[in-house]
Amino acid sequence: MNYEESVQYIHSLLTFGMRPGLERISELLELLGNPQDKLKTVHIAGTNGKGSTSTMISNMLIADGKNTGLFTSPYVFDFSERIQINGKNAPEKMIAESISRVREKTELLKKKDIVITEFEAITAAAFLCFSACGCEYAVIEVGLGGRFDATNVLKSPLVSVITSISLDHTAVLGDTIKKIAFEKCGIIKEGAPVVTSKNQLPEALGVIEKTVEEKKGKLIISDPGRAKIISRSVYGTRFSYEGNEYFLRLAGSHQTENAVNAVEAAKLLGISAEAVRRGMENTIMPARMEIAGEKPLIIRDGGHNEGCAGALYEYLTGFKINNIKMIVGMMADKNTEEYLKKIAPLCDSVVTVTPSNPRAAKAEELLKTALKYCADSKAVSNPKKAFEQVKAEAKADDTLLICGSFYLMSDIFN
Repeated sequence: MNYEESVQYIHSLLTFGMRPGLERISELLELLGNPQDKLKTVHIAGTNGKGSTSTMISNMLIADGKNTGLFTSPYVFDFSERIQINGKNAPEKMIAESISRVREKTELLKKKDIVITEFEAITAAAFLCFSACGCEYAVIEVGLGGRFDATNVLKSPLVSVITSISLDHTAVLGDTIKKIAFEKCGIIKEGAPVVTSKNQLPEALGVIEKTVEEKKGKLIISDPGRAKIISRSVYGTRFSYEGNEYFLRLAGSHQTENAVNAVEAAKLLGISAEAVRRGMENTIMPARMEIAGEKPLIIRDGGHNEGCAGALYEYLTGFKINNIKMIVGMMADKNTEEYLKKIAPLCDSVVTVTPSNPRAAKAEELLKTALKYCADSKAVSNPKKAFEQVKAEAKADDTLLICGSFYLMSDIFN
């Protein structure tokens, strides 16, 4: 298979959906020679901030001279974003070869009535890519939950990080913070060090503390309150923490929390202070309150749950961003009501769209909710058409806010 064919194959496995359990991925990796066991790993779970924290730690390792792989999800513009080698997307040829190997073993397992899911196949392909590149370290972001996530085949991560936990994927992970925290804490291994934030909700922090104690591990609770803000803007934050000064290109106070977690994890990994500083400054994340244009100001944010809505609200109000024209598309299984209730009242107008994903909420259905919170709302199903229309009508001092889904970013900007 070439690259395009391999990506089509991976997406064809969507049919099989999400299936909890580690038996299938374990059998698949066994057939592939268990490439994950040859890596020194950092494992990261949480509701919000996983991708940012993973990328920061990966960049810190790279700045420290370590050959490093990074596995994240979802991608924004190209599938290869999910598998990175030393800060760059893995070569398409390598991804295609890895997926071809995965497909061969998947077909063998199918004969035994073992059906591999999309995420399991991608996870296995990532481990193969890291092995092919001779990566010493790999930073692995959990896909969903933790306990039964395919990435949880990692036997003994050097460090596990639990980022901010809030309500999301409640149909799968549970309908309370405690239940969701229990699933996230499934990545904590016997005797392993764990980093989390003092800003965790008390119910979540209690579960984390109990789990680490039961596993006889070491818990590092970072304190974002000790980060002293020097300056901040829509373009990032300069802050000091424990005597060192950092510049974080990711805006929003929640990103400072993620950065402090990353710093604490880096200490446990033995990364030099200078590499930590350079790695953080080198971190850029697409569609995380990202400035994608000026006059009009264009902000892209793929966050899609209540926690993300809260962070976006704080960002927009904290920097007094006005004249907002929102283009929003979301998945139907998200709490669209709470998201729009938080963000839509800040906007002069709202255009609802339908992202190109089978789980997407229809623009017309999303419109019914948007109208409750912004009278000037309308539906335009095609995301790119909606963006072109809004941008053509925008004035230089307007703000175009594209938000609600990472899938939406690819629809508009690819």
